[in-house]
Amino acid sequence: MREVLERHGLEARKSFGQNFLVDQAALRAIVSAADVAPGDPVLEVGPGLGVLTAALIAAGAAVTSVELDARLLPHLREEFAEELARTGPRSLELVHGDALTFDLGRLPPRAKLVANLPYNVATPVVARALECGRFSRLVFLVQREVAERLAAAPGSSAYGALSLLVSHFGRARVVRTVPPGAFLPPPKVTSAIVRLDTDPAATPDPEFFRLIHQAFAHRRKTLVKNLVLAGYERGAAEAALGELGLRPMVRAEELDLAALRSLADLLAALTPPV
Repeated sequence: MREVLERHGLEARKSFGQNFLVDQAALRAIVSAADVAPGDPVLEVGPGLGVLTAALIAAGAAVTSVELDARLLPHLREEFAEELARTGPRSLELVHGDALTFDLGRLPPRAKLVANLPYNVATPVVARALECGRFSRLVFLVQREVAERLAAAPGSSAYGALSLLVSHFGRARVVRTVPPGAFLPPPKVTSAIVRLDTDPAATPDPEFFRLIHQAFAHRRKTLVKNLVLAGYERGAAEAALGELGLRPMVRAEELDLAALRSLADLLAALTPPV
């Protein structure tokens, strides 16, 4: 990796959130968690130096790699010249672009997202991938704290709006942690591999998502207080909680997805937000 960087006059840039994965054990764990089968369409975000790209191609995937950093493209085109030059069905399409604006509709239904995600865009990339409904599975590397929030259960310190948004679309679990030394350059934090299996029947629900964010707007406040600050009448909020058998001082982090859905339905029936 160092030789490649020196040969192309490259260095990892913080502005792109770049920490290149160099640990073979972590690489194998990602590909294994993705359970890639020959012909599987895979979106890779931020291929970097192409280490994960090569592993996905070796597993038989049809990879679409989206790289924002134009400096890395010459190396990637050189590294995968044979795959890129192949006529007919290709094992690799290399796209210079931004994963936050890339047309996900280009991908076949039930594709997979497999990536070492840049820390600075990990959450919006995951949220966008879930909302588009194109992916059957997402497997990615992120900062450990983000991974814990994605997979957190009600009542835990990591549980919050992000946990609920993920559980609306599917089920996430932390596969394993990855130490800083697995990257070049090493980040200052520990990372984790997350596997997220999606529910094909799940669709975006903007009104419900808005309530989730309102419920967690101020973590130290009660759910009723957060709802009042969001514009709901206190009487309606307290009545809805009572209908669900919840105590008036309950906090949002104590409620699971089903309870919050029921709360949203009751609030809509009792009174709309101001």
